[in-house]
Amino acid sequence: MKEILRYNVRILRPHEYKQILSGCSKPDMRTMLQALLYTGMRYIEMKRFQQYPSWFDGNGFIHLPREAVHKQKRTQMERFVRLNPQGKLIIEYFVQMKRKLPSYQSWSENMKCWARRSGLSENGLGSKTLRKTWESWLMFYYPKRSMDVALSQGHNTVTSLRHYLNMPFTDMDRMEMKEYVEGWINNE
Repeated sequence: MKEILRYNVRILRPHEYKQILSGCSKPDMRTMLQALLYTGMRYIEMKRFQQYPSWFDGNGFIHLPREAVHKQKRTQMERFVRLNPQGKLIIEYFVQMKRKLPSYQSWSENMKCWARRSGLSENGLGSKTLRKTWESWLMFYYPKRSMDVALSQGHNTVTSLRHYLNMPFTDMDRMEMKEYVEGWINNE
């Protein structure tokens, strides 16, 4: 199946994510990989969150205050990142870890290394991959909740629609996404 690239950033299908995860053998790095996917947070936001774990409320949300996001063109000054039950569990482990996230460059190299180990192409992999993958999955799986997805990700709906809708996901992808995204919205 053809790789999904948007602006030279790889959007993973669920089976590709599983492959990368299988190539990552260190428990702390696996936790980081999962935390980045399940939050969809920007890499720098996750690094700052690691410094301030109290931003996690313990109930399924991470509050990113004004100082968490230094992006110039941001549409929200602060936001609440919604977690599903799996994401909440991973974040509980993540905030307990002593090991810190590596630099952007090291993370991108790690992603490529894990892909090679698992037999997956490293094309387009980097620090933005998991964020873009998560938002794409949520937009595909919960199309009627696009505003909720956009707000959780710190985007406006125009940005979300332009970048994350109309992905060439298949029915099989939808079935495989379920184990990751289920519970993000409880009444769907």
